[in-house]
Amino acid sequence: MQIAVRFAVLVAAALAAPGIALAGTSVGQPFPSNLYTAPDASQVTGLRVDLPKPECATRSSDCADITILNTLDGFNIQPRISVPFSAPIDLSSVSSSTIFLVGPGGHVVGINQIVWEPLTNTLHFESDEQLAQDTTYLLVVTSGIRGANGEPVKATFRHDLNYGQTKDPATKRYRKALLDALPMAMAGGVGPDEIAGASLFTTQSIDAISRKIRSQLPGGSANFALGTLGERTVFPLPTVASVTWRRQTGTAPAFSTGNLNAVMPLLAGVGTLAFGSYSSPNYETPAKVIPAVGTATGTPAVQGTYAVQFSLFVPAGPTPAGGWPVAMFGHGFGDWKNGAPPVIAGMLARNGIATIAINVVGHGGGPLGTYTINRVGLPPVTLPLGGRGIDQDGNGSIDSTEGVNAVGANALISNRDGLRQTVVDLMQLVKVLKAGVDVDGNGLAELSTSRIYYAGQSFGGIYGVPLLGLEPNVRAGVVNVPGGPIIEIARLSPNFRILVGAALLTRVPSLYNTSPPDAALNNFNENIPLRNLPLRVDTVPGASAIQTVIDNSEWAQQAANPAAYAPFVEPARVLLQFARGDKTVPNPTTSAILRAGHLASRATLYRHDLAYALNPAVGTNPHAFLTGVAGAGAVYAFAAQQQLATFLASDGAVTIDPDGAVPFFETPTSMVPEDLAYIP
Repeated sequence: MQIAVRFAVLVAAALAAPGIALAGTSVGQPFPSNLYTAPDASQVTGLRVDLPKPECATRSSDCADITILNTLDGFNIQPRISVPFSAPIDLSSVSSSTIFLVGPGGHVVGINQIVWEPLTNTLHFESDEQLAQDTTYLLVVTSGIRGANGEPVKATFRHDLNYGQTKDPATKRYRKALLDALPMAMAGGVGPDEIAGASLFTTQSIDAISRKIRSQLPGGSANFALGTLGERTVFPLPTVASVTWRRQTGTAPAFSTGNLNAVMPLLAGVGTLAFGSYSSPNYETPAKVIPAVGTATGTPAVQGTYAVQFSLFVPAGPTPAGGWPVAMFGHGFGDWKNGAPPVIAGMLARNGIATIAINVVGHGGGPLGTYTINRVGLPPVTLPLGGRGIDQDGNGSIDSTEGVNAVGANALISNRDGLRQTVVDLMQLVKVLKAGVDVDGNGLAELSTSRIYYAGQSFGGIYGVPLLGLEPNVRAGVVNVPGGPIIEIARLSPNFRILVGAALLTRVPSLYNTSPPDAALNNFNENIPLRNLPLRVDTVPGASAIQTVIDNSEWAQQAANPAAYAPFVEPARVLLQFARGDKTVPNPTTSAILRAGHLASRATLYRHDLAYALNPAVGTNPHAFLTGVAGAGAVYAFAAQQQLATFLASDGAVTIDPDGAVPFFETPTSMVPEDLAYIP
């Protein structure tokens, strides 16, 4: 919407101005551009986004989105760039040699995922690389772009920026900055006379606020007296007959029941099961938003504190000198600390590593849930379950992820701040571990204060990458099946596409562009090509509007996108595991992390396509291959777990090939796949 508004303004100005050459095809004002910013000394970039709003009474969703975007200190680091033309162009003339970006040091970035929208004569594309944060780039449109008549497109941008704006200081400053930057085009082999259109824009900062928060974290101590009668909640595993729970699923209240019986055999090697808590500052408001502050001079405000509960699995045997190395394990979306973490804890324990796990914001059911630890020859102990879910929509139920997302007018933020708060909780846990954790109450720390690691699956991999980029005291980490950004995972995944469809359908006005919507809400058509495919001509009504919303979502959520943090992760500290044809976190979203962080050499690819060809009983979706310890996939699960455990036990020094010469694991991977490769 905002792009169309801006282009219409420029065209109207051109038509009203005598003497402007409209013969032939000319280039309009590209987006993004620092024309749509305001000076702001409180920001790292020195500016703040300042997009014009549409008519809010009729386009309330667009208006709400722009309110959020206008809090940011720059544009998307993986932007959807739009270049309007006055008439159709020769599409065969579009390439990374005729349109490109130039950054600091003359670094040239090409274009990808190119879409031509004939209805508006607009070319849309993404930068071929993720751009650096808080950095200014020059977009260059060259005269190598031809009109439909074969003639080079005409340059009018110098005049367009000057006409009727001589009294506007901001436009004057932008025009001077743009003209001063034009010599950068020489890095792409283009002289001044060959520039037909240009834009100067500054990307947003990514990690500034999270680093400020990390510096504020106070640390603290672990509390193991969680029993409802004040009992200490540390249990030698041989004394535990069973672990049952009542998970709060509604506000009536309502509960579901479950137990750890199925995974108890997997805990071989674990000597102690413990439940504890620690205090963590909460930066989210009740709306599940971390309020925006200046990225340079602002101070993130603590909204309250939260007693974050953890489960701890300590290896059997004498405590080694310096304490047991400890791995924080991050669970996936819709999972909780009673799901994946116990499945992994035994393998880690057998490799001499303790496992500690918390619930993600919005996960684990409501706060009234309880554990019951049934002991051999001793009374049972009841303690809180540690659920962090809420009844956010007021319907009386608490679903498996309710409370991780911002909603309503803040829906564009989605789970950005739930992810950031979870990273905050983990960074606070690192401080607690570094201070020393006395598990058995003997006055000594049983967990290492220095050998602190991280492993996470799916959503746990997604917030694990920012954690590894922000927290130097995590010595090594394994991220399993991560991907980003979240909006790309959702639109490409058959499991999550319904969430995008529902969001489009409920916007005002609705952007769902297929009638009628199917039951799964996945038949909308955004018409976005995957990377490295030929230019696509978009004649699908409404697709361009959906593309804009998807880009705005990515832009608003970059501060929690693992791809955005990948450049901050030291490659030697990380191992990334993913699966070919993952239907939950599609391969192109994992490849975004690999490309952004140059991490392909640190990645292991599980070739599920080969495993399926050998035995279809492994199923068609390999997303949970790390924890699929039952059935035909067990051999691959335990192999991947052993690779994970060996990497952490070696302090990140040893990456084994899980199956040696057998082809089901590629270590390192030979692929950075940009296709989906789904098994039907």
